[in-house]
Amino acid sequence: MTETSPRTENPSRPLRVLAAMSGGVDSAVAAARAAEAGHDVTGVHLALSANPQSFRTGARGCCTIEDSRDARRAADVIGIPFYVWDLAERFREDVVEDFVAEYEAGRTPNPCLRCNEKIKFAALLDKALALGFDAVCTGHYATVVTREDGSRELHRASDMAKDQSYVLGVLDERQLAHALFPLGDTLTTKDEIRAEAERRGLAVAKKPDSHDICFIADGDTRGFLAGRLGTAEGDIVDETGQKVGTHEGAYGYTIGQRKGLRIGTPAPDGKPRYVLDISPVDNTVTVGPAAALDVTGLTAVRPRWCGTPPEGSGRYTAQLRAHGEETPVTAGLRDGELTVTFDAPVRGVAPGQAVVLYDGTRVVGSATIAATRRAGAAPAV
Repeated sequence: MTETSPRTENPSRPLRVLAAMSGGVDSAVAAARAAEAGHDVTGVHLALSANPQSFRTGARGCCTIEDSRDARRAADVIGIPFYVWDLAERFREDVVEDFVAEYEAGRTPNPCLRCNEKIKFAALLDKALALGFDAVCTGHYATVVTREDGSRELHRASDMAKDQSYVLGVLDERQLAHALFPLGDTLTTKDEIRAEAERRGLAVAKKPDSHDICFIADGDTRGFLAGRLGTAEGDIVDETGQKVGTHEGAYGYTIGQRKGLRIGTPAPDGKPRYVLDISPVDNTVTVGPAAALDVTGLTAVRPRWCGTPPEGSGRYTAQLRAHGEETPVTAGLRDGELTVTFDAPVRGVAPGQAVVLYDGTRVVGSATIAATRRAGAAPAV
């Protein structure tokens, strides 16, 4: 595939913009920039928990009462109307319950990607359009561009160090047509974004970024899952099927995991062991050497395209996690599923994760990994 030559989206007329304000610095600066550009901006904070105290506490920039207040103060400084919308039930069904179900099935989901797909650019966008807004604005670092024929594309942010296009790879062309990312084409460091917030008088300028899963208050994913799925003791086995330890729930593990295995029996070569496979059917976790993690290809389901779906097989780069590196691949559709073959083996690829394809800086689309292929081994599901 060849890299496209897009032009950055710059609306010729003021838009009615709904700015999603999490209470963090990025979304506040994005809303301020949209207003400064002449758009008619309204701020909205999404209440995503029926009991906000059950979500992460502290100045983290997402999902707490404190965050709602921070967002309101930022909106007051910018001089825009502000509302709080209750999407807690939709968030519980589409993000939290999906997260638990995926782990229960032995897969590793990305809740931030699911939130963008189901909440910010589905539930929120649909409501915004119904109320007469033209676009939803967020603080994501990515760029929407318009081609000469009027079609939209999603591209990486100008600053690769802050690029967040991976978690936006679920957006289709219709959603991109109503998305604004004012931070995407800015070649600035995060310190400069904070300095801009301070110049604008935004109190969130020094607020820490959010990194953990917003609905797991203490960051203990295994404990969160145990509280919902209960404990279920099972075996940890090596590649030969020999028992080397026990666990209290296969859902507490993910492919490539090294820490927290609590294996009493050392490996014959004395080297660390990693989680290779998770079988919820017999509640077994298989461990082995790092080399056994090498994946040569994968199959992914539920593809979503950021524009026109590609035809046939093509050459792309793929990203497999939010902060992962790109890797060259050959990919194409077969019977509605995306098949991807890596030029060189990669590690730590888990079913449930998203694979996002790129053509240069352009996001082609994404799909959910269903199975992986390893050299000399049957597909891992």
